[in-house]
Formats: sequence, structure tokens, C-alpha cells
Amino acid sequence: MVNDIAGVSIEPTHLLRSMLLDEPATSTQLEDQGSRRLLTIRAADSEGHRSSAHILVNRMYAWRGYSTAPVPESGGSSRITVIASDHDVTIGTITVGFDSIDGLLVDELFRDDVARLREDGAELCEFIKLAVDGVVRSKRVLASLFHTAFIYAHQIKGCDKLLIEVNPRHVRFYESMLGFEVLVRERMNRRVNAPAVLMCLDLAYANEQIGKVHTGGYDRSLYRDCFSRDETAGIISRLRRRSDA
Repeated sequence: MVNDIAGVSIEPTHLLRSMLLDEPATSTQLEDQGSRRLLTIRAADSEGHRSSAHILVNRMYAWRGYSTAPVPESGGSSRITVIASDHDVTIGTITVGFDSIDGLLVDELFRDDVARLREDGAELCEFIKLAVDGVVRSKRVLASLFHTAFIYAHQIKGCDKLLIEVNPRHVRFYESMLGFEVLVRERMNRRVNAPAVLMCLDLAYANEQIGKVHTGGYDRSLYRDCFSRDETAGIISRLRRRSDA
């Protein structure tokens, strides 16, 4: 089984201030530059890796006052969890869910709206359980997790529409930084005891934005911090081997 997917070099100065935490970085954090760090992006295929991802999600959600509920067990290959780790410490995670006979988690709150997308022929996936350690706050880590999940969903599994549930105060970030569109306005999500907005991203659009960055186009979005063309080719190769294993 192929676990390690990519290496990510980050600098502490490359801070993410508006997405996962709701307050700006402190002056102490800004001054603590340290040295460049090399992180590993890998599939969470072991019980230890899955447990560390679960612990990180619980800690970061609790920090922001959200409750968490276990993700229902899913058979086959309908989900994959990806983690970013610094040696053996998990500092970021994201889970990709693929549409199946069991549906998606977003069906719980937005069933009729998701059903209409299926009726239109969309190949759906969802990104859930996204968390990045508040100490790291790196835009590069977030972009790398997103890009890896995107590659697996779009280029390996052939999905064309990505769905997410986000807190209303994070809607603007997803619109401006990744090009998501709001499908359904605020509803109460009992799983996390917080309001949720259903958003959708056309993965062909995301692929186009990544391509613009690869060709040197100026871009202020999160796509600017995605993997290079050569890195992407290597990730696709490793993920294909993993998918075929």
C-alpha cells in the first residue's frame, strides 16, 4: 500500500489567519520564525494515523466551540483520510467522501438539494473533517491537503462536483480563495451543534485555476500554494498505485 504521497516545505511566516482560527496571529507567533520545515502528506491507512487525525479534529473543533460526532463507518473505498505530519505528529487532516449507495454526510442536512445534483448527472464527493493545528497556521499546509484531496477526487476517481458544509462565517473564505458557490443558506447542523451552509465547487474550474498557476499566471487564491506541475505528476502516479493496490 502506498502511504506517503508528497513532501511539503513550509515556513512559519506563511501564516493562514482567516480560515481555521477566528483571531489573527499574535506578535509572539509572528516573531517565532524558526527554520523551514519539511512535512509529509500521507494516506491515513493505519489505525495510529486515523486515531491521530481524529484527535486533531476533536481538539480543533472543541477549541472553536463545536461538538464532534464519529463519522459513520463506510464500506469499500468510499472515503480516504489524508494527513500532514511533522515526523510522527499529525498537524493537518482532511477526509474525502465519495458518493455511494450509502450517500454522503451532506445528505443528512441537505438531502433534497444533493439529490437534485445527482439527477443532473453530477459525480459527487465531499470534503469533511478538515483541521490544521492552530500552532502551525500555514496556508501551504491547507493548500497541500486540499490539492491532494482534489487530485484523488477529480483525477483519480473522476468526480466533478465537490460539496462542503461550512460555518457561515467561513463562507467568504471559500468563495474568494477557492471559488466555491453557496447552494443552500444556513441550516443547523446537529452533528457539530453549529449552523452550516452547503457550498459547491466545480472541480473543472479548480483544475483550470491550478493550471493557471502552473503556467505562471498571477493568482491571489489558495491555488497559488498548491503543488507544482512536477509535484502534481508524482502525486497522481502514487495515488493511482494506491487506488489500484
